[in-house]
Amino acid sequence: MRIALDTNILVYAEGVNGADRKQTALEILRGSASEEVMLPVQALGELFVVLTRKAGRPAADARAAALAWSDSYPLIGTTPSVMLEAMEIVTTHRLALWDSVMLAAAAQADCRMLLSEDMQDGFTWRSVTVRNPFATTPV
Repeated sequence: MRIALDTNILVYAEGVNGADRKQTALEILRGSASEEVMLPVQALGELFVVLTRKAGRPAADARAAALAWSDSYPLIGTTPSVMLEAMEIVTTHRLALWDSVMLAAAAQADCRMLLSEDMQDGFTWRSVTVRNPFATTPV
């Protein structure tokens, strides 16, 4: 099953927000076949911002981390159609625009799941279901 990763998975795997979250994120990644995992390109931009602003990493280090992630998994572009679908999601489901971009990108890449803690666990749009791998109760 093809899955997309939201920014928080990458951020936690980079060690931001503690060792427990890092361990969980790395376990998620180890438990997924690399050919099934895809990254919305937006997640790389958001990762860069978090690493530089919140984690205080130098921009060159944050860029290196983003490039390493982009080398690890196929990227899903933020195309004009992704952006238009994201606006539709905002209009009909009242999600935030940038969360909607992640969801629309995952759908256009034929992903069945989007791993994220930023959206409602279990929410499904088209064929993509949001799953929060950090939820305290197993799904």
